[in-house]
Amino acid sequence: MVSFGLIVAIGAQNIYVLKKGLLKEHTFIIALICFILDASLMISGVKGVGKLLELYPSFFIYITWFGIVFLLIYGLLAFKNVFSNQKMKFKAKKETNSLTQTIIATLAISLLNPHVYLDTLMLIGSIGSHFKGANQNLFIFGASSASFIWFFSLAYGSRILIPLFQKSITWKMLDLFTAFIMFFVAYSFYNTL
Repeated sequence: MVSFGLIVAIGAQNIYVLKKGLLKEHTFIIALICFILDASLMISGVKGVGKLLELYPSFFIYITWFGIVFLLIYGLLAFKNVFSNQKMKFKAKKETNSLTQTIIATLAISLLNPHVYLDTLMLIGSIGSHFKGANQNLFIFGASSASFIWFFSLAYGSRILIPLFQKSITWKMLDLFTAFIMFFVAYSFYNTL
């Protein structure tokens, strides 16, 4: 439940997975990468990396600044899309971005997001580190399972919304919402420095 509560919050990664799911672009790979990254960071956090980060807070400051810049750029690109006349087309089989481009973009959207480190390494890590032995492994399994369920549900469940996104105004509203969220998250991270 802790993992679900942290993952479900709307942020850059979730909006990216939703958008790519709607476009049917490398849906499985995107969901898999997000899950593997989350699970790896959760395991690392529970097994002790979270405590290491507490000893070296400057790492978190650097990653926060990178995240702020990344979120601002992502927000500006989304805001620019609001005013473009470009229409998003749903693909039957042909995918516009190469697999390599998709993997790089997914890694960037995931790893340049300071929220990922705060949620997985610090929060889940500190909660899970209180458990011992088999209970700690069960906690990791439960937290990782929540990540798996969420990302694959979001990626493939977004297809239910395809009829709604046949209209360009819906895409513009999503891009405007995306820009607002990115600017808001960047601002909130800036206030934590």
